[in-house]
Amino acid sequence: MQAPNRPSASAPSAHPLSGLGWTDDRAAAFAPLAAAGLLPGRIVRMDRGSCEVLLVDPGSGEPAVRRAATRPVMTADTAHNPCTGDWVAFDPAARPAPALAAVLPRTTAIIRKGAHKRSEGQVLAANVDTVLIAVSLAAEPDPGRVERLLALAWESGAEPLIVLTKSDLVHDGDFVRADVEAIAPGVTVLTVSAETGEGMDELRARATGSCALIGQSGAGKSTLTNALAGTSAMTVQQVRSVDEKGRHTTTARELVPLPAGGAVIDTPGLRGVGLFGGEGIDQAFADISALAADCHYTDCSHRSEPRCAVRTALTDGTLPERRWESYLKLQRENDWIAARTDARLRAERARHRKHLTKTTRPRPKP
Repeated sequence: MQAPNRPSASAPSAHPLSGLGWTDDRAAAFAPLAAAGLLPGRIVRMDRGSCEVLLVDPGSGEPAVRRAATRPVMTADTAHNPCTGDWVAFDPAARPAPALAAVLPRTTAIIRKGAHKRSEGQVLAANVDTVLIAVSLAAEPDPGRVERLLALAWESGAEPLIVLTKSDLVHDGDFVRADVEAIAPGVTVLTVSAETGEGMDELRARATGSCALIGQSGAGKSTLTNALAGTSAMTVQQVRSVDEKGRHTTTARELVPLPAGGAVIDTPGLRGVGLFGGEGIDQAFADISALAADCHYTDCSHRSEPRCAVRTALTDGTLPERRWESYLKLQRENDWIAARTDARLRAERARHRKHLTKTTRPRPKP
């Protein structure tokens, strides 16, 4: 893990981690923790039971990476457990080894439904300004998957940006770009090639602050990370030529500082993209939300009501049937996860009340 570049002697003094997003507001909020002997840092890699934290070494004043145990801050709520990109309080005096003492409040978080049937969220990255959705042009993009990734990105609170990769392998990149733009209202779509450099300058200009790369295996996320960082920070592998499927080259989410400031978080390929919230769906399908606002009835179900703007758009072809079905599918999934989450929270509250009743019940006198 490379440390961020130090400012030149002529540059105004700044915190060594300011290029990664450390601000005066974060410093002010951290002041009580600093008074307790804790150090601010940002998680650059998560491993089982521990993580790597980029912080400022108190002795040298230089950025340094230190390993920390994560158990002290782990909770039953997986969506709030530490992840790559989190700002944390590092306790160098913890025993038997240095450990995390706190996770600072997040500004944004990419959270998907866990890869199981339970209604829990899995955090992919935190505190990012832009979500770069990598889609390979080497195979025909799946519109439904792009829409799903867009909803995931919008839900995070960060700004999505679609990156169509491997443009050097196709001749119809501009046509594909137009098709993707049609299902991504209000979102910038770039066509790039890390091999030839096409579109990379524009991507670098837009990928400021902290970014996270998400997408399927084989989409070229690690190659893009290396191109943005100007290093070989991430290992890359070739996709299978028979079906253009990629291997899981990246096995852990890792934050890589960029030469001009900022950082990019490379993430493992996503096989399943279960959503964990509904606001992102409305933003990903802003065109449908706009149509629904023009329906005659405010509670229109878009099935058989008269003067339904959605049904009219479906009839005249303004709204493609495929996109409408994709929207309904994501809405059904969101309703399911919301119901399961509510049921889980009710059960947890009931267990908590039962535990309190047992612990506060007066003991019989001997």
